[in-house]
Order: sequence, then C-alpha cells, then structure tokens
Amino acid sequence: MSIPLLFLSRSGKAAAAAFALAALAAAPAHAADAPAAAAVSAVKSCCGTVAAEVAADAYPAPDSGNKPPAGFVALFNGQNLDGWWGAGNDKDPRQYLALPADAFKKKHDDSLAEIRKHWSVQGGELVNDGRGLFLTTDKTYGDFEFLVDYKTWPRADSGVYLRGIPQVQIWDYTEKGKFGLGADKGSGGLWNNAGEGKHPLVKADRPFGEWNRLRVVMTGSRVWVWLNGKQTVKGAVLDNYFNRRIAVPALGPILLQTHGKEIRWRNIFVREIGAAEASRILARRDADGFAQIFNGKDLAGWKGATDAVEIKDGVIHWKRRKGGTLFTEKEYADFKLRFEFKLPKGANNGIAIRYPGRGDTAYTGMTELQILDDNYEKNTGSKIDPRQAHGSVYGIAAAQRGYQRPLGEWNFQEVTVVGSKIKVELNGYVILDTDVSKVKTYMHNSPHPGKDRKSGHLGFAGHNDPVEFRNVSVKEL
Repeated sequence: MSIPLLFLSRSGKAAAAAFALAALAAAPAHAADAPAAAAVSAVKSCCGTVAAEVAADAYPAPDSGNKPPAGFVALFNGQNLDGWWGAGNDKDPRQYLALPADAFKKKHDDSLAEIRKHWSVQGGELVNDGRGLFLTTDKTYGDFEFLVDYKTWPRADSGVYLRGIPQVQIWDYTEKGKFGLGADKGSGGLWNNAGEGKHPLVKADRPFGEWNRLRVVMTGSRVWVWLNGKQTVKGAVLDNYFNRRIAVPALGPILLQTHGKEIRWRNIFVREIGAAEASRILARRDADGFAQIFNGKDLAGWKGATDAVEIKDGVIHWKRRKGGTLFTEKEYADFKLRFEFKLPKGANNGIAIRYPGRGDTAYTGMTELQILDDNYEKNTGSKIDPRQAHGSVYGIAAAQRGYQRPLGEWNFQEVTVVGSKIKVELNGYVILDTDVSKVKTYMHNSPHPGKDRKSGHLGFAGHNDPVEFRNVSVKEL
C-alpha cells in the first residue's frame, strides 16, 4: 500500500508519528497490510503515544511562510485577503447560504470594503484591529482538519467558527472580569456549548505576544481540538448556537472571529476529510467495550431471514425483492450499536430494536429504526410521513434529514438505546434523541404495543432493496 505523508515535521519522532497517522488514515478499516502495520507498531514503540496526538506538533515551523503541509491547502496566501469575505457575528449560516445566487453575491461583495477597514496583511501575517466583520472563507467545508497559528494580547477575545457555528474559544485567560465565564480555564474550548466541551480539558495558552498553535478536526458535528500540542476538546458535539434543537449544518464556512483587541494569524491551512476517513475517526471514538456481532464471513450468531442476504467481502448484502428480519440469536436490553450502511437509489431497510423474534418489528418490537434514502420521495415519487424518514422511530418520532452521504458511499451510524430513550447519530450528527414512553400520537393512529419492551433481539428489517451493511458492533450498557 502507498502511504502518503500528511504532515511536515521538525523532529524524527514527530515525522514518524505523522507517517503512522497517514498510514492509519489511508488504510481501509478491514485492511491487513503487514508493512503498514509494522510501521505503525514501530512508531508506537518509539514515541510511546498515539500518532494522532503527536501529529499536532508535526505541522509547519514558524518560518514556513504560509506554506501548507502535504494534503493541506492554504486559506491565507500571506499577501492579501483573496478567498475571504465578511459575515456578521449573529448570522445563521443556513440563512445566508440559502440565499439566491445573486443575493448572496451582493452580500458577499458588499462586505469586502468593510473587512478591508479592519483586516490587513503585515509582514505575511493576517492582522485584525479588534473590530469589524468576521473573516469568512469563500469556500464551505464538510468534514475537515484545520490548522492555524495566532498571537493575541491582554483583553482580546476571539475564536474560530466551524461551518459558520461558534466556536473554538480564544481569549485572555488572565482577565478576572471573565473568570465567571470560564476565561481562567483557558482557550481551546467550545464555549457556546451547554455541556461537554464548553471548557478546555487543560489550560494550554502561551504567554501574550507568543504564537499559539491550534489544530481542529471536525467530523459531523463532533470536534477534537489541540492547543499547543495539548488536547482541549475530545470528540464533543458542537451545539448549534443558532438553533439548539437541530444539528449544525453539514456544510459551512470557517470564520475567524475577533472583537476587543488586536489579534494576528498565520499558517492557516485546511485539509478536507473524505467519508472513509471520517468513519474511521468516528469509529475510534470511545471504542472500548464494543464487540463485533457480524464476523464478516458468515451468519454465525444470526437467525431469521438468512436466505434474504448473502455475505461477500465482509459485507451483508440484502438481496433484491427479499424481505424479512435478520436478527441476532442473543437478546439485548440497553446498548450502543455501531454499523456502516450503503444505500442505492430509493432504498428502504431498518434496524430491529428489542425484537421478539416474530411479527413486524415496527410494532411487535420496541421499534424499527428507519434506514431509508434521504431523497426517497424524489427518487421514488412516493410521499412519506416525517416519521418514516431515515433514522426515525418508525411511525413514532421523526429524525432530522440532510446528513446522509451521497448514494453509493458508506455511512456510519451509532444507535444508543437506554430504557425508553433512543438516540441516533448519523455520520457524527445527532439526528434523533427521543423518549418513546412520552409519545402519545402515532402515524395513522396505529398503536405500537411493543414499544415498551425492555429487551429483545437486534437485527435488520429488509424491504426488498439491495442495502449493504458492514462493521456491525455492539456495546452493552
């Protein structure tokens, strides 16, 4: 296998760690490549740490002249503001990105004169005077890795908006008037979060006048942050500041926020993360305790509609024009389920939750969680109830839409069932978080007598479409 080098390094250990990270990112989840495995093993033994954590120290030296590492592109060219415009601090990105093309162009172009009043380039550094619109990338991003150096001063307050959503916090960690807000805990947290990630795990700020190095990885709505090589956020979900009832946008710009005092930026780089790598990142998060329940070779441990599927290359392939429920021999009560799935156009399947082994799991089991093409109506011409959309508790609770990957790509999904509560996370976005015991109205007024079941089998509910599944694992809670 060919292993690309994703990071430039200032030391042998950092280079080795970067090499290992590249190997892990490039390798398929099921690959068994002896040379790559040996390289990663050697790095772990020499460095004594996980490559992804060391790699935060492996990007360019201060004198790199805004030259990006391999695999990254520069967002700032060191000379002017090309590639940037100005968005306001109170603007939901979904609103301005939904504008007609001519209206958005006017908004974009009207901002350019304003940003030039407060943003300038001095000696290859991007400088803001503490006022004005926030500098906003012309391009929008989905999953990405972002690198930036910044230098700040007393009483400065800044941050980085991710897909237009605030923010990775940057501020004066000595300003006593903001200690009640958490300034004393340092920069690098997701300050607008209500819970996890709000404050950094450690205080990692350097003294005023020194350059700080920030690294951010975002997959779905989950965020990892390192400040000066120390991890400050570990996979927390970024709250949608503009509407906390829904997930952050799947696409959006990166913004440099500033207000109060001067702040300087340099070495601003981004690397877009593909679907396969994003799934591996999500699968590695809190992976302890998960056990594979599909061995990739046969249906050992499964029963039910075994004739409706075939196993090939580690994948469960549902046969066309075959239905029924394929389910585990074992029963589960509370659990987390992780799996990948791939859909063809207009496809329909489902996840059987606490299934009794007979009947229609949507009614006899706790539920059937929908597996459905997000563009089902458009691609089939058939209308559906919102409670039939992908990720929904069938006929009971509707999930958010718009977070599936393009047809033909693998999606990563995690389902958490505890008591009567069900949470669905698709590609890193929480699209459903509900308590079925509190639901009193149902689609077509059809009762769901099995929804209060305390345990049952896990499975896949086929509906005649060639849906594929792989990497199926469970963690009992």
